[in-house]
Amino acid sequence: MNATAIAFNKFYTVIYHVIKNQHMKLEDEIKSRFQNEYHKAALNIMFTNSWLISLLKKRTDAKHITLQQYNILRILRGQHPNPATVNLLKERMIDKMPDVSRIIDRLVQKEFVSRCTNNRDRRAVDILITDKGLNILHQLDIDDEMKLDHLLNKNLTEQECQTLNYLLDKMRSG
Repeated sequence: MNATAIAFNKFYTVIYHVIKNQHMKLEDEIKSRFQNEYHKAALNIMFTNSWLISLLKKRTDAKHITLQQYNILRILRGQHPNPATVNLLKERMIDKMPDVSRIIDRLVQKEFVSRCTNNRDRRAVDILITDKGLNILHQLDIDDEMKLDHLLNKNLTEQECQTLNYLLDKMRSG
């Protein structure tokens, strides 16, 4: 195991125990002061995003896929048995990236997706999830740590999640 992997495992273990035993305070985690509550909130959102990604990345890394590949596979499973175009995948991705075609190339190499020419528009390419792609998602689905609701319902009530969703939607709408 290399130094990065060891450091990541230590980080994950610390995060797990902090969450399990107490509330995480941002100022304790990053050892910093804030200009005001707006500054703290912005940093807290970025820190929490990084924390969630780290937890999910550990699981997808074990299956040798990236979070972006996982996101595309989930979108394709939602479309299944219908195909999706590259543009549809770009629209629905959480992390809007210009290199979706390269991610699809890697998924084709792993035989998680297949691609063929669109019958209605010869310039478009249809992407379909394969049985192998569905299987890898199934393996990840049975891992409780990949379920976002499982990560959140440990520390937040459903009403708190509704409030959080309202506030995050409100923040992005302005």
